[in-house]
Amino acid sequence: MADAQIHARSEAGPVPVAGAAATEPLESLDAALGVDFSDPSLREAALTHRSFAFERGLTVTNERLEFLGDSVLGLVVTDMAYAEYPDMPEGSLAKLRAAIVNMGALAEVARSLHLGDVVLLGKGEEQSGGRDKPSILADALEAVFGAVYLDRGLEVVTELLERLFRPRMEAYVRGEGDRDYKTILQELASQALRSIPEYRLEERGPDHEKEFTATVHLGGEPMGTGIGRSKKEAEQRAAAQAFERISERLAPGSEAS
Repeated sequence: MADAQIHARSEAGPVPVAGAAATEPLESLDAALGVDFSDPSLREAALTHRSFAFERGLTVTNERLEFLGDSVLGLVVTDMAYAEYPDMPEGSLAKLRAAIVNMGALAEVARSLHLGDVVLLGKGEEQSGGRDKPSILADALEAVFGAVYLDRGLEVVTELLERLFRPRMEAYVRGEGDRDYKTILQELASQALRSIPEYRLEERGPDHEKEFTATVHLGGEPMGTGIGRSKKEAEQRAAAQAFERISERLAPGSEAS
């Protein structure tokens, strides 16, 4: 582990933007994470969006750390779910993991840590509201996890991830909170089917009493239908139905397995 950390640090090198992120918000982030970085350049790399690096001619962005952090997050959350729910079948474990680590959920965690205050963005992203974009927040959070892993090791990052995600996992199992099935479906479909969901909408009724019907297609095949008073509601219901069908197909012992 030590050799890997040394190699990773030397590869990344110091990020020549010291002081770009204000000191107080960085200290607040460290306090929220409960982590003291021994190598601050790793933390700064984790916060460097590619738009910021491009404008300044830098070669270091948070993309490689995001790749690493995504894998660490998946391992820890999977291990936690496996250990906490020994009677939960594989299909349900897959749903649980997808619900916990999807982009929307990660963005919520990032907001709770005020990560948007310290992400380093280019002017264009800054002006377009990048500090609150779910994709930017989720990617930066995963990059931070990757940085913590390299800087402090697996034990420390595991403690951090369990503290951040165990309450959400328990709430999901209790059936609490809204579930962003569109995001969950997109991630499952891209991983398992190499496909992107396509939504087709129909509407009926007068303006004051509209009813929307959404059908989600994967690989040209209709996989789920939902009806709602808004487009969002209809699409979420269609995604939920499609997610259930795909999960059944991928479950052990199914005809598609």
